[in-house]
Amino acid sequence: MAEFAVKKLQTEGFETVYYHSGEKNNEAVVLLHGSGPGASGITNWKKALEVMGEKYQVIAPDLVGFGDTEIPSNTKLTFWEWTTLRIKQILAILDHHNLEKAHLVGNSMGGIVSLNAVMYDESRFDKLILMGSGGGTTNGPTPEIIRMKNFFNDPTIEAFRNLTKWFVYDERTLGDNLEEIVQTRYQNVMRQDMSELYPTLLPFNPMETLIPPSALRRIKQQVLLIHGYEDQFVPKESSLSLFEHLPNAELILLKECGHWVQLEKPNKFIQLVDQFIQQHQNTLEKIGG
Repeated sequence: MAEFAVKKLQTEGFETVYYHSGEKNNEAVVLLHGSGPGASGITNWKKALEVMGEKYQVIAPDLVGFGDTEIPSNTKLTFWEWTTLRIKQILAILDHHNLEKAHLVGNSMGGIVSLNAVMYDESRFDKLILMGSGGGTTNGPTPEIIRMKNFFNDPTIEAFRNLTKWFVYDERTLGDNLEEIVQTRYQNVMRQDMSELYPTLLPFNPMETLIPPSALRRIKQQVLLIHGYEDQFVPKESSLSLFEHLPNAELILLKECGHWVQLEKPNKFIQLVDQFIQQHQNTLEKIGG
């Protein structure tokens, strides 16, 4: 298992916290968490940091608005302004470590950030792995998403524990990690600064999160879509929609799996990511990067 370090970097006028393993390795993978209450680089990606750090240089930032990253002075931002700020965070970390490019792995909102990062500067990013990703069309917000958005109507630890269980198909797959995730995320989101900020981070209109098909068909990178078949937060239809328009995509659906593939089926997830990265030639050579 690779050890990982907690690091800090000034980015765009605020201090970013990120987790870093495998610094001796050349090929870089950036892991991007979603927008669930209390989400962070460490609660989403601890095992991936430890295992993938043996082979890759792995970076898992606390995206601005989440985790221990400093809250910027201006928080009156639209969903897309927050997205751009998160892309600039990623680029600043890559620049700091003299990394010309990286593969992106995005869960949920992290998938939306990944797709927009390629649209922002395709030369810096190679392969994309989108897991339970937003950005595609669905039949509208699920009851679970509505409960998540309205969590602060009843912000008890019991309600939070139930919400956390709903992210997975069967909470028994998390074992003893379940309570650790609950406690860590709950403590984070209940900080006064976070509890005031979090409800403003989520888009008021779900249609805001959609990536236009006109943009998707112009993405030249190889894309692997992984989705839990029983995902109740971002239904599989989102990945099916993205798959329809992305020209160089593969799609894998996993049964008995919810929104957190990396936690519910960690070995399978890491295997799929590693195989996908290794099986294709460098995409940037094909697009002139």
